Amino acid sequence: MKNILIALCLLSASVISYAKDLHVGWELWYPYQYRNSQQELLGLDFEIFNAILSKAGFTSEYTELPWKRHLHYIKTGEMDVAMGASISDERKRYARFTQSYRKETIKLFVRKGKAKSIKLNTLNDLAHSNYMVGIESGYYYGDEYKELMKTTEFPEHIIEVVDIEENVTLLLKGHIDGFLVDPATIKSFANKYQMNGEFEQHSLNIYQSDIHIMFSKVAVEQNVVTAIDNAISVMKKSGELEKIINKWSQLN
Repeated sequence: MKNILIALCLLSASVISYAKDLHVGWELWYPYQYRNSQQELLGLDFEIFNAILSKAGFTSEYTELPWKRHLHYIKTGEMDVAMGASISDERKRYARFTQSYRKETIKLFVRKGKAKSIKLNTLNDLAHSNYMVGIESGYYYGDEYKELMKTTEFPEHIIEVVDIEENVTLLLKGHIDGFLVDPATIKSFANKYQMNGEFEQHSLNIYQSDIHIMFSKVAVEQNVVTAIDNAISVMKKSGELEKIINKWSQLN
């Protein structure tokens, strides 16, 4: 009986230690992190992260704040967690990271039914074509794109605009043949403006990188990160993670 009581106490202590309320920062980043008209926190990152927390047995408290301040608070330990983070050598000095839970992806989107007729196998092929492609000012489209923009011919096939609405307008008017955007953004745009069936993804690869959950080394122990990481592995294996990502990124 004594051994059973000890075991129950140890289990209870374990559950209590894993019931930590994690302080999580977020910044408006549609459609990954945002509030709806009812002030509910929604988005791809929120849905994935809440599912991971549930699987791992944690709770959370969310605070909206600018990204640079968020990184500072991760460094000082005033915040525990950041979603949607990339790994860098600088961040490794003050933060712990899970395995990637999704990809940051940029693809070429064109009018529905046009993908096969647009003959582009590499991004460099654009420089030797008659195609025009729209991009949004201030976005990162990968190292290859960055280097090609330093050449003479490639920039002549790029039209820079302010937002996705402008790119869609140019596409529908025939002024561009496609535009670069991440799949989740075009999916949300199509749903919002009832434009499902208007666009399709071209096979051309533009840019992709891993996205992780980042934890403060000051505020969060490694065993917490390990538990979250294990939950991600379980969700990957079961297909649950892919199902959530597809829900937010695959066009109808």
